[in-house]
Amino acid sequence: MAFSSSSLRGGRKRKFKSEINVVPYIDVMLVLLIIFMAVPANEAPSAVNLPSAEKSALPPDTYIRVAVQPDKQLSIGVGGKQKIAMEDVADRTALLERLRALHEENPDYPVLIEGDRESKYEDVINLISEAKKMGINRVGLATK
Repeated sequence: MAFSSSSLRGGRKRKFKSEINVVPYIDVMLVLLIIFMAVPANEAPSAVNLPSAEKSALPPDTYIRVAVQPDKQLSIGVGGKQKIAMEDVADRTALLERLRALHEENPDYPVLIEGDRESKYEDVINLISEAKKMGINRVGLATK
């Protein structure tokens, strides 16, 4: 007795579909979209908590000190190992003018920029850049 292929399938011939079923792919993409929207970023990318560093060398005897506080308060002073009398300045342009005047009075003094841990990194880097543009070759960062 010979069986035909049509008798094994119940006498019906199946027609093949040439379409791709994309419903499972859409479901997966929607789940991934919901996951990425629901999970917030852990930290703001602009907030960097810098570690404290040990002093690699002793600071110079006399220098120009610029301090940057997190509330954008700026101060500048000249001194050394003794107590430095710092004077507050109103804004960034006044600080740069005062820095230029102090550098003209004391051209061999290096500049130490003291940035608070909570102050913006950009503010400190911009001050270093402005000091270099003025022609001050010895600019450094003060650490605690």
